Amino acid sequence: MSTHQYTEIAPGLMLGSHAQPKPLSHYKLIAFDMDSTLINIECIDEIADAAGRKAEVAAITEASMRGELKDFRDSLTRRLQLLKGVPVQHLDKVFADRLQLNPGAKALVDACKQAGLYAVLVSGGFTYFSDKVQQMLGLDMARANALEVVDDHLTGNLLMQDWGDICDGDMKRQTVLALCAQLGCTPDQAIAVGDGANDLPMMGVAGLSVAFHAKPAVRTQAHVAINAGGLDRLLQVLV
Repeated sequence: MSTHQYTEIAPGLMLGSHAQPKPLSHYKLIAFDMDSTLINIECIDEIADAAGRKAEVAAITEASMRGELKDFRDSLTRRLQLLKGVPVQHLDKVFADRLQLNPGAKALVDACKQAGLYAVLVSGGFTYFSDKVQQMLGLDMARANALEVVDDHLTGNLLMQDWGDICDGDMKRQTVLALCAQLGCTPDQAIAVGDGANDLPMMGVAGLSVAFHAKPAVRTQAHVAINAGGLDRLLQVLV
């Protein structure tokens, strides 16, 4: 993906000079990042709060999202080691007290589902949260990393799943391409929505890439940038 010029078509809603959005009915798949895209928090940072290491973990998260740390696996591994020993009950507390859907998330997903799109969540976050968000939004599928738990405490490791052990940028891209093949559509008929550098690989293969309140490195490469308001502002573009 390369940097493009933008036109503000409405306050806080930017359309790239290279973008040619089609009607919603053209698309068959929409893939969302989770943390800071569908939901208001970075779950790993909030879990780190329990270990008194939020500042340390959040600094790595921020650098990773800005694209300063190129190896997502390494940055995630470093952060997970800082979570070793955190009780699972703290994840319950993060979900109950801190996690909220971002504005417009439900409206956008509902509109996409109504138009016949297959709606999925593909996250570098954790299944503990992604499974719940999938239910909240009625998404067709959720793929994320599975935290290993022993004696009700995090071990700092991930579990192997049938598709692999880590959902990084490349796995997000592979997932979008595999789903397009499964649905019998082309990547041009896919929409990818994200906010961090880890989302660029899937955004790069999608027919329409959407940056939601994103880091500059992501915003300048997307077809559409939503810099103000909710996710449902995308519907203003997909006339």
